[in-house]
Amino acid sequence: MSEEKKNTNYGADNIQALEGMEHVRMRPSMYIGDVGPRGLHHLVYEVVDNSIDEAMAGHCDTIEVWINEDNSVSVKDNGRGIPVDLHKKEGVSALEVVMTKIGAGGKFDKDSYKVSGGLHGVGVSCVNALSEHLRATVYRDGKIWEQEYERGKTLYPVKSIGETTERGTLVTFKPDQEIFKQTVEYNYDTLASRLRELSYLNKGITIYLSDKRETDEHGKHPIEKFYSDEGLKEFIRFLDGNREPLIADVIAMEGEKNDIPVEVAMVYNTSFNENLHSYVNNINTHEGGTHLSGFRRGLTTTLKKYADASGMLDKLKFEIAGDDFREGLTAIVSVKVAEPQFEGQTKTKLGNRDVTAAVSQAVSEMLENYLEEHPNDARIIVQKVILAAQARHAARKARELVQRKTVMGGAGLPGKLSDCSEQDPQKCEVFLVEGDSAGGTAKQGRDRNFQAILPLRGKILNVEKAMQHKVFENEEIRNIFTALGVTIGTEEDSKALNLEKLRYHKIVIMCDADVDGSHISTLILTFFFRYMKELIEAGHVYIATPPLYLVKKGNKKAYAWTDKEREALNIEYGGSAGIQRYKGLGEMNAEQLWETTMNPAFRTLRQVTIDNGTEADRIFSMLMGDEVPPRREFIEKNAVYANIDA
Repeated sequence: MSEEKKNTNYGADNIQALEGMEHVRMRPSMYIGDVGPRGLHHLVYEVVDNSIDEAMAGHCDTIEVWINEDNSVSVKDNGRGIPVDLHKKEGVSALEVVMTKIGAGGKFDKDSYKVSGGLHGVGVSCVNALSEHLRATVYRDGKIWEQEYERGKTLYPVKSIGETTERGTLVTFKPDQEIFKQTVEYNYDTLASRLRELSYLNKGITIYLSDKRETDEHGKHPIEKFYSDEGLKEFIRFLDGNREPLIADVIAMEGEKNDIPVEVAMVYNTSFNENLHSYVNNINTHEGGTHLSGFRRGLTTTLKKYADASGMLDKLKFEIAGDDFREGLTAIVSVKVAEPQFEGQTKTKLGNRDVTAAVSQAVSEMLENYLEEHPNDARIIVQKVILAAQARHAARKARELVQRKTVMGGAGLPGKLSDCSEQDPQKCEVFLVEGDSAGGTAKQGRDRNFQAILPLRGKILNVEKAMQHKVFENEEIRNIFTALGVTIGTEEDSKALNLEKLRYHKIVIMCDADVDGSHISTLILTFFFRYMKELIEAGHVYIATPPLYLVKKGNKKAYAWTDKEREALNIEYGGSAGIQRYKGLGEMNAEQLWETTMNPAFRTLRQVTIDNGTEADRIFSMLMGDEVPPRREFIEKNAVYANIDA
């Protein structure tokens, strides 16, 4: 009775009025997305965004970022330096206000910054709240000013620690392990990818990245410089470096329409994929929005008008669709918007209506001029559009076949699929397994209640180099669509996937732990990235990690996933252990496969995520395209085990 009374005694004292910084620490995901690797790296981007804002306002041209030996990160710029004088309203230094008050900063003052980067505007104060220690050093008015903080709380008032002729801001912070429990270790390549992207989006700015955790053969820390003279034109060349161009040069323009700065670059290649990348205030809007709608409208109307006037469409027996104008197109649209309105599931879809017309006008003018001045290129582009229309027409029957089999549900499931008995998709998982042999072992070893097995025959089609109708005609790919229960969008929106009837919320790619297995995994991932990206974005795709070795001595046995683990186990067992190398899943018996790779209690699944859409696009086109040298270089740099043929 007394316990019941305690629970119902709900009054004013039960309401927690959290200060801004405390709220950030209690609900960090609201501010930075998550507390995994993505959120960890987002801290760096927030600090760098402040420096980029200074550059966009014309006050900074150099930004330095370095990862320190203790895994803290320093960001330095040569901007004006954060003001340090007294903030009249708050009664403390403006630097302290910026560092400790959520929503404070020059970005909200239109006189200081016309536009600013950063998606949520949480700023450096959020980084401070989520760091176990942060030091802000300001070079301004001939003096060096400093203040330090622990978990967002000020350690001492802003003080002058010396004189200087420099100007700018230096922020060094160490992420808090209490918040980032999964990892506090920064990935160099992830940061390099974003800083490279920023250099292309903001031409003329020099960005340096250094990793003080590493040294070269001369004992020096490697430093990478990112700088672009031509901006998006260079970005397009970088992204499309592994594809065969259809036209000689990148079509590009920049200007201002309706007070909105617009920059566009595009090129056609011989591939069958559409690769559109859009940015608002340097943020990758991977869900698109009004700026992308404006680009599509401007492209379609202008090219259609030119194609009609050329007479090249006269013999075509069916209408050209919007998708046809974008096959084999790589394009980047970058706009700067004073007050962006974001929508969508992850708040990365631009909603400002006035942007559509601005981008559409800019693209129309750019294309009209280009087509008039380059008649040969114009003809090649229109021929590509006609081929795309013919291929789309051929793909309709293949698409309808996939749709029919999928809609039939249980009755139309692939014959090779061994389904599970559980009906709730959230509890179900399906393993995509290479070959009948491994598929048979997996069927015996699985838990039939919630685990389904779909064996795939050999290497599936490389969708990077295949026309769309060939993709939908491929039996293995049709089986994946049908088994998953997802439906493909209409022809007008061919990339849209309906996930409402998804039958499994965990889709696990399970291949051999060798070079062939890695190749098959990459083929499957390429298919998911190009045709089922929504599955990856929703967090449904995983990769299983089968062990490489079984180490045994007497009654002792253990599995090893790396050569290092194998050596450690061998030493632990006295140095003369029996070692079995698993060349494939089929070499394990059902019990071994279950306990190492399929049992949720002990297995390790790697979730597939897309941190950077443009970088993922570039890597897939490089790995699965025709250019051999960049693929060889990538494999040699990244492979744990690889036999590179000469």
